[in-house]
Amino acid sequence: MIDLTTPLLAIDVGRGTQDILVYEPGRSIENSIKLVLPSPTVVTADRIRRATRAGRPIFLEGFLMGGGANTGAVRQHLAAGLPVYATPDAAGTLHDDPERVRSMGVAIETNPPEDAVVVHTTDYMESELRAALSLFGIAYPENVAVAVQDHGYSPHRSNRIHRFELVRERLDAGDWDLLSFVSDPPLAAMTRMQAVRRQAPGALVTDTGPVALIGALCDPEVRRMADKGVILVNAGNGHTLCFALKGREIYGIFEHHTGALTPAKLRHYIRRLADGTLTSEEIFDDGGHGAAVRKPLPTDALAVTGPNRLRLLPEACQAAPFGDMMLSGCFGLMHLWKQFREG
Repeated sequence: MIDLTTPLLAIDVGRGTQDILVYEPGRSIENSIKLVLPSPTVVTADRIRRATRAGRPIFLEGFLMGGGANTGAVRQHLAAGLPVYATPDAAGTLHDDPERVRSMGVAIETNPPEDAVVVHTTDYMESELRAALSLFGIAYPENVAVAVQDHGYSPHRSNRIHRFELVRERLDAGDWDLLSFVSDPPLAAMTRMQAVRRQAPGALVTDTGPVALIGALCDPEVRRMADKGVILVNAGNGHTLCFALKGREIYGIFEHHTGALTPAKLRHYIRRLADGTLTSEEIFDDGGHGAAVRKPLPTDALAVTGPNRLRLLPEACQAAPFGDMMLSGCFGLMHLWKQFREG
């Protein structure tokens, strides 16, 4: 059994930042150790760009991790006429299909050429976090919880479609309960989550979107709104996830790319979610992931968290659990850790 009286390291890995909480039972949350750092993909991209400026080949080694900035940096490196090599695991960061990776111009190898800059790929930057905490005399917690967004293994079809199929399956299996969106341990198809579990055996590893919304419910005002029915939005740097929620029952959900949304467009989708008419095809055809709607939830209550909350929904209730919006995902991980590990 996990000792719930010992500290927890909660890490919420996003597209722009990784948000970190050292939760110590018995200590006020407001006085907890907190960090907002560049996300692993941003750090990896910076290391790749330094090699590009130096005119050196790169060798990606380590684990499958989230894409985004690092994938863009790889493409820029190749466009500069410089070689890119990757181990089979690291190559999965670029695409699930190794042939697609090779078609980009990346050579899949097990050992680096002598002149290559080795770039480690991982969503779980344990050595860096250990070093940072040690500088302040902070012991590294034995309990770890990590959130990443995982599209699921889908080498030959849209991973947006595949992700939402998995979401719908989990919701149906869990009778659309809020906690049915997350699982412990993660599904085998969630290869990004599984890569984190390989590095942190025994850790709680789950999805970023729902943990931010679960964390937002730690805000007393949002929790009161949810009792009667609320549209709850996580406007992240990469993705925006929206729940229609009453109590713990999810009435509907959609997920889109934040950069593709305007306040008017997001409001339109929220209205259609609330009245139960939003379709997955509508979101997917607009470049998003999809939607799943069980029934309408007539409500004007609207709450939002996430770093893009003021840009997209400035008039909504701005959720700030324990006074800290950027740590919403970490607070969600803390809640899930207690739920899943208790007993």
